[in-house]
Amino acid sequence: MHRAAPRWLKPATEYGPLALFFIVYSAEGLLPATAVLLAATALGLLLSLFFLRRVPMMPLFAAGMVGIFGGLTLWLQDETFIKVKPTIINAIFAAILLGGHAVRRYPLQLVLGTSLQMTETGWRRLTLRLGLFFAVLAGLNELVWRTQSTDFWVAFKVFGLIGLTVAFMMAQTPLILRHRPGENSREN
Repeated sequence: MHRAAPRWLKPATEYGPLALFFIVYSAEGLLPATAVLLAATALGLLLSLFFLRRVPMMPLFAAGMVGIFGGLTLWLQDETFIKVKPTIINAIFAAILLGGHAVRRYPLQLVLGTSLQMTETGWRRLTLRLGLFFAVLAGLNELVWRTQSTDFWVAFKVFGLIGLTVAFMMAQTPLILRHRPGENSREN
């Protein structure tokens, strides 16, 4: 049985670890910040388990990636692993979405279908757009971490990726509204 989550749980578990990462990075550097990110992410999973009696799939996937890449970063004392993590996560999302689009299966519809209703054309277009967006984010992360300072990369990771994602999703609002099911949707 699922319990209702406190209102603070989702923002705290999604943004808390990233905020702590940034704060610790600013004071202590990337390796201590990575350790704090690992601990805060694990705490977020425990809080989800305690309050929800389950751990949602996306936070579990994200925690697994933080565990793998953050763990490698600390174990090998090599910043490359934590820097490449956003590239790999975004590339995985791009591959899933674009692969689904190619075979006319829309993973977004499976994940969001109960909370977001759209026509098949809407799901197809949103899946393609989001798949391409994740591919661009993967490329951007590669470009930034390979050509810029660690300070710049951390700011890009914490503020740039989130800002780009929020702006992109806001830009999808007309598509989502245009393809709601019903008499006013346009299936072209």
